[in-house]
Parts: sequence; structure tokens; C-alpha cells
Amino acid sequence: MFGLPLTFAAPAILFGLLALPAIWWLLRLTPPKPRTEVFPPLRLLAKVMKHEETPARSPWWLTVLRLLMATLIILALARPVLNPVADVSSGDGPLALLVDNSWSTGADWTDRIATATQLVEKAEDAGRAVALAFTVAPDNADVALAKPADLLPVLAASTPVAAKPDRVAALNLLSEALADQPPASLAWLSDGLAAGPDDETVSAINAMDLNEVLLFDGGISALRAIRGIDNTPTSFDVHVRGPEGLATGADPVSVSAYDEKGRLLAESTALFEGGSAETTASFDVPFELRNDFATLRIDGQQQAGGVWLVDENTRRRRVGLLTGQAGDLDQPLLSPLFYIQRALAPYADLIEGQSGDLSVDIPALIAQGPAMIVMADIGVLPDEASEQLAEWVEEGGTLVRFAGPRMAATASDDPLLPVDLRLGERTLGGSLSWTEPQPVAPFPETGPFSGLDAPREVSVNRQVLAEPDLELAAHTWANLADGTPLVTGDSRGKGAIVLFHVTAEATWSNLPISGSFVEMLRRITNLSRNTGALQPGNSSVTAEALQPYRILTANGELTTPPSHVRPLDAAASSAPASYVHPAGLYGAADGFVARNVLSEDDTLTPLGRPAFAAASSAFGYERGEESDLRGPLFLLALALLALDTLAVLWINGRLALFGRNRVGARAAGTVSAALALVALGAVLLWVTPGLAQEAKSDGRPGDDEIIELLETTRLAYVITGNESTDDVTAAGLWGLTRYLQSRTALEPAEPVGLDLENDELAFYPLIYFPIDTAMPMPSDAAISRLDAFMQNGGTVLFDTRDQLTTSFTGAAASPENQRLRDILSGLNIPPLEPVPPDHVLTKAFYILDHFPGRYDGSPLWVEASVTSDEAEGRPVRSGDGVTPIMITGNDLAAAWALDESGRPIYPTMSADPLQRIYAFRAGVNIMMYMLTGNYKADQVHVPALLERLGQ
Repeated sequence: MFGLPLTFAAPAILFGLLALPAIWWLLRLTPPKPRTEVFPPLRLLAKVMKHEETPARSPWWLTVLRLLMATLIILALARPVLNPVADVSSGDGPLALLVDNSWSTGADWTDRIATATQLVEKAEDAGRAVALAFTVAPDNADVALAKPADLLPVLAASTPVAAKPDRVAALNLLSEALADQPPASLAWLSDGLAAGPDDETVSAINAMDLNEVLLFDGGISALRAIRGIDNTPTSFDVHVRGPEGLATGADPVSVSAYDEKGRLLAESTALFEGGSAETTASFDVPFELRNDFATLRIDGQQQAGGVWLVDENTRRRRVGLLTGQAGDLDQPLLSPLFYIQRALAPYADLIEGQSGDLSVDIPALIAQGPAMIVMADIGVLPDEASEQLAEWVEEGGTLVRFAGPRMAATASDDPLLPVDLRLGERTLGGSLSWTEPQPVAPFPETGPFSGLDAPREVSVNRQVLAEPDLELAAHTWANLADGTPLVTGDSRGKGAIVLFHVTAEATWSNLPISGSFVEMLRRITNLSRNTGALQPGNSSVTAEALQPYRILTANGELTTPPSHVRPLDAAASSAPASYVHPAGLYGAADGFVARNVLSEDDTLTPLGRPAFAAASSAFGYERGEESDLRGPLFLLALALLALDTLAVLWINGRLALFGRNRVGARAAGTVSAALALVALGAVLLWVTPGLAQEAKSDGRPGDDEIIELLETTRLAYVITGNESTDDVTAAGLWGLTRYLQSRTALEPAEPVGLDLENDELAFYPLIYFPIDTAMPMPSDAAISRLDAFMQNGGTVLFDTRDQLTTSFTGAAASPENQRLRDILSGLNIPPLEPVPPDHVLTKAFYILDHFPGRYDGSPLWVEASVTSDEAEGRPVRSGDGVTPIMITGNDLAAAWALDESGRPIYPTMSADPLQRIYAFRAGVNIMMYMLTGNYKADQVHVPALLERLGQ
């Protein structure tokens, strides 16, 4: 309303404001009550000459006060709501939720889920069924009408995926779920992006029988994404996209390059100039450093589009080598491929033909997906091999050929040449030649060799000549001082053909033994592109389905693959990123293929306001809880009523608070009653949902509470402030509590949420601390209290929930892992190690060899085992052999979480059906270990103890 996050639930009552003029007229015509005086004759006689007049109208300021009070009451009756959520109470049909959980939603996913949760809760209040569909989901996703309460855990457990949305498929599932139902309301929680000119989303929505459409769009003005990279001969270019049609001015964007271990290698900045939606960030760094680029990130963009994964194909090229003559083993320097191998070996993976038969070697090389094939003096190619080679070039291969006697004799009929050649070669400096050997001329500024210095020491004694024509100059990449071509090139489809007009060995020219030869071949190699779409760049594995190696999350972090990700085959590699094939790395550690979200043709087009057939409204993803403002308005009106009462008493002369007569006492009593009424209103009306929270005093429990806490064991967890995270943790510890009650003699009470800033920690043996980056960093006082708890025998179980192996040394860390490091930096932490096989934790109750949760990719870190002598100087010592700290990334609470009927809420990310059982057993072992200490470890010493007792 008026640009503010404010609305009225009963706007019709606002028409009551039209009655304010009438109220003003009545108030002006109603004078205050005449002032009365006690009948004192002398005082009456003293005033007999004065003309006492009763006001015909009330004072203007009193009228304004009463009008303001009436206005506040009318506004309060209209039920004003701050940060309103779309009203879904209209209509009798169900509510359909279409949620975009695509690549761009990772940064503000919490806000989107909070909005969806509020919509479902409102639907529950209105008694409407709800159907929920995500736009990035499996093809057989179960979309059906359900009770709103049953969908709240689904929303809490949902996560965005680094993939493109399929909105039409999700709408088709919603249409099937809404069949034979009254007209429904559709709430579309969009990512703000239009899918393209062929998007059929709006048509699919209009085809549904809908009562209304509620569109949620947070805007994409701050969205930046990488659409591609170019590893050029002189620089590494990163193409960054911004929103189309949104003039950003000279908006800077910073891109950082990291290696495989997450170390920062280089940074570059670019500007969106002139309202352009695209810019290029160039890294002008040495080739060796560019070859180490593994990940490119746009600073400040916590979404999958702001990350570009670089695979081996981008960094190195596979080069196939062929020759038409055999080398002399006794004279390797005369081998046609010797100098080519020496020039390319440090920068490319070289493969050679094995049989010597071109009809066999050429198909064998092409099958391995090389980026470039180099042929040294091959004149005539077999027809079938020539056709395969031509097709390979058309699809993106780079063919580099070197001249020689064989080519000079047969070049006129060869279609795999960039220019037409004359038969025979040209000899320079011979006894029958009038021309001296020619040096190399400076390289053209517009060619691929621009920037290289022309080699002064290189000269050419023999060459093959090109037939002169109008296009020869355009195809010339390097020439001699007399203008004849030395290197020519031409584009063929997606690929290119390059010809060196001299031999590959130092017979026609000393170019192959010069440093310029290495740089020229490297430039050509960098211009080539890998043609094996699924071929790992440094592996000999054939093009087959590749297993997922690391998957990119929607917030731009690499993690272990979830269970729904499938191997990437040739058909899926050309399709957009999807639920089963999200962005990430596919293959193995020694060779993988990078799959990114965007492609070169993708744009970031704002969704805008589509033309829906049904009535529609647009909303944003406002932060904050919905708040009812009736209480504050009624309270303010009550305060004005108290002021009005005081004003009337003052006008009538009743405000003699310091008088000793009966009237003064009665006035004082009236004022006291008014003030008490204001105080009562503050208590009853100010504490309204969304505005008042249950406050704690200083966190110190009373005597009765202390006794109750000491009598009953409870599991405790740290409240992060993120409602979704806290709900998962509470459900998880409640599920573990039930499991402990059913499997052990321990009967814990309900879990307790702790505020690190205020609550007492000493009553709990174990505190579960889920790491959430949305949680504010604990204060120094809270860190100090947590440190004291650990020193006094308590244990804190930190769970980063990031599925990664927790590391505390130089490697890259997830945001949760980095937050954990920040917290641990203020604690006295002992040396840590993964739980060893002989640790008490592995046999405290169940026999275990690992401690999984929802994920099973992280070890459980505990205090490292040391001797008693080494433990004397340790800042935090484990009481009774119990580690003061445990760290995992397996999301234990999500695996333990149960609903009220005892069913698991969240699936485990593993194909092992017993993983949840192992997770519960891990929780039991942890609790038994906390309560019994080194009891199990002492069992091995029973014979020695009995022997000593016998003595």
C-alpha cells in the first residue's frame, strides 16, 4: 500500500473514515459540561460584576484529539497487516503452489520457503487443500492435493538445484492434481527469470481453470551469471551476463579464479558499460597459471550461475599426431614428429597413430576425441579416412598440416587444405636459384600470432607456394619477407585447417628448432576445441556415461552427489542441466567433464508481469514475519482516550490533584483509573502475534527448574534463529529421544533449545550445534560460555551439514565450514582426528565403523588420543575420557527427524536402505559415550583390576 509493506484484511471498514467530517461537526457542536462551583455567597458576590459564559463549542485541539482517536479505531478495525502475505482465503477451491527451485534461487532460498510456508499456513486457516510442485523435480514427482500440515515438512526439507526449471511439466502435474476440483488459486513463487521466447508457462497457466494467480517475483536486478569462457592465446576471458533491459550504468563486476584446492589464483574486474547486458572479465596471466584454473566465481553472487566449472578439456588439449614417413631411430632429430612432440608435450596430451595405416590410424585418433590432429607431410589420404577427417573438422576439430615432398607432389587435389597450392616446391638459395633464403616477416596484428616477435634467426630454404587469389591475404597467418605465405589457415564449419608451408623437421627451414615454433603451435592449440563431449581431457576412457563426481549446489558450492543424480551419457550432455543431471563435475578425480548451468545463447530476461487470463496480483519476497497492527493502534487510541479524559477534567476544573478537598481526591482517583486502564491495555493489546515474543530474563532458571533439569536428562541444541534449521534440529533430537527410549534404559525428556547468549549450559551433557550461515556470529561472551562448558566436562557436537569432509587446513571450505572455523577460533580446541577404529564411540552400545547422518561423506572428528603426560598442558581436557568436541558434516539431525506419527521426515542421500538405522545407532552410541565415559574402554582392564582387588 503506497509502496509500503502494509495491507488491510478488512478494507471495507476504511469507508468509516468518510464519517470523520460528521464526527467533527458533532464534536464542535457539543460543548464541554459547564463548570460547577460550590455555593459560597461571598465568592458569588465577588464575581457578580463578571459575565461568566459557557463555551458554545469544544476547543479545536480537543476536537483534533478525538478525531485522531476515531481514525485510529477505524484503522484498527480494518485489520492492518505489516509485511502481508498474499491472501489465499478467497474462494472455495484448493491452493496450487508452483515453486521455482532453479539455479538462481540459492541466494534467497530461505525467504522463498518462508513465503511458501506462510501461504500454506494461511491455506490451513482457510480450510483449503494444497498441491505443491517444484519446477526442478523428477519426472515422476508425486503431486497431489494434501493437507497443508503435511506439506510443511516437505517445504522445510526442500532444496534448490543447480539446473534450469521445467515449469510446463510441473504445471501439467498440478493440472492433474486439480482435476475435478473447484477453481483453484495458483501461487507462483518464481525465480524472476523468463525461460525464453518459446516459453509456454503462461499459456499452460491460462489453460488451467483458475480463480486467481498470485505471482511472487523478487526481481533480478542484482543477478549476474557466467555464460561462457574463452581461453584465447593471450588471455582467459570470462563472459558475464546481467539482466536484459535493465540499464546498470558503469556497474563493476569482479571475477575470481581458483585452483582445484580452492586457492585464489587471479582476480579481474569488468564494467557493464552503456547499459549493456554483457561484459567480459579478462585474466592476463601466463598460460601455465591459466592452466590451473578450476573454478571461476563472480564475487557476491551466491547462486550457481555465478560459478563456472573448468574441466580438463578447457585447460589442456588432446593432440593426435600422424606422419607419412617413418623416422630414423638412430637419428631422432630427423623424425618428422620430433620437434612437434617436444613443442606440445608440456601443454597437451599427445596420442599417435600406432599401425602406420592411415585408414586405421585416422578413425582411431578421431574416436579418442582430440582437439587437434597434426599431420606431417601426408600427401594422399584414403577416401574414407579423408571423409571422416573432413566431418571431424566440421564438428569443431583443428587440423594442422606440414608440407613436404609428398604434399608438394599431390597438393592440387587435396580438399583438406586452407588454400590452393601449386605443384612442386620452391627452392631458395640453391645453385640454380637467384633468390636468397627468406626470413620471416612480422606477424600480422589481426592474426592468431599477433603479439609474437618475428624470429630474426629463422630462414626458409624451401616451401610450397599458394595459388594467388583475392582471399589469400585473409587466409595468411604468417609470411616471409618477400610476401609469400609461411602459415595459412581457414575455417571449416566449427573447426579450422592450418598449413605450415614448410616441413615439420629442420630440412626446409630452421623454424622447427626455434622458440617461435613452440609459441606458434601453442597459439594454435589454444584456439582448438575438444570434440569429445564426454571425453575426460586427461584420461583414455572412451566416451560413455560418466558417474557424477562433484555436484554444484544452487548456492554455488561443490558437494558430493545426492542420490537422485544419474550418470551423464551422450544424450544428456547436450541437454540443459536438470534434476537428474544438475551442474557439476562428471567422471573421476583423474578426468572429468564440467557441466555448467548457462550456455553461450542464454540471457537473463526479467519475467515482468505476464498476461494471465485469471485475476492476478504481484508480490515480492519481503523479509520479516507478518505482523498484525491492530494491537498497537488500539493501544494508541486508548492512550489518546486517557489524554482526552485528563483534558476534560482540566477544562471542568476537576484536575486539582494537589488539593485537599474531596473534589481533588476524586479527580486524582479518576486520573489513576485512566492510567491503570492504559497500563492494562498495554499488557493486553501490545502482546500480539508477530510483534511480541516471549522474553527471557537473564537465562537463570529458578530453583524448581534447576531441580527438574537435574532429575531428567535432556538433549539440547543451539537455536540458530533460522526457523527452517531450528525445526529440523528440534524434530531430529525428538526422534533420537524416542529411539533412545525404545532401545535403551535411558528415558530422556523433551529436547531443549538453547540461546547461547542467555541460557545456562551446564545442565546438559551434550549440545548439538547446527552450523547455519544465516545465524549471527555468537558474541565473545557466548563463545566464552561455550568454552567454559567444554572445559567443565560438557561436549558440543558441531554439524556443518555440508556433506563434505571437514578440514581445518588450507583447502577450500564451504560457507558452513568457514563459519565453524570462525567459531572455533575463539575456543581452546584440542588436536582432532577422525574416530579411530578402537575408539569407545565405536562400541559404546552398537558396534559401528562409521557415523552417518542424512549424508555419509564426512567422518566424525573427536579429540585425538594422547598419553597422560601429553595431556597435562592441554587447554581443554576431556573429563573421564570424553571428548569435549565432535565435528561432522553428515546432517545427523535430519536423519533422526521424525514426525508425530514416527515416520521419517527427510530422505537419506544414499542408496543404502539401512543408512537411517546406522544414523540412529550412531546417535545412541554418542549419547551412551557421553553418559558412561570410558566405561567400555575400562572393560579390557577388568582382569588387571580383579587381580589388584585380590591382592
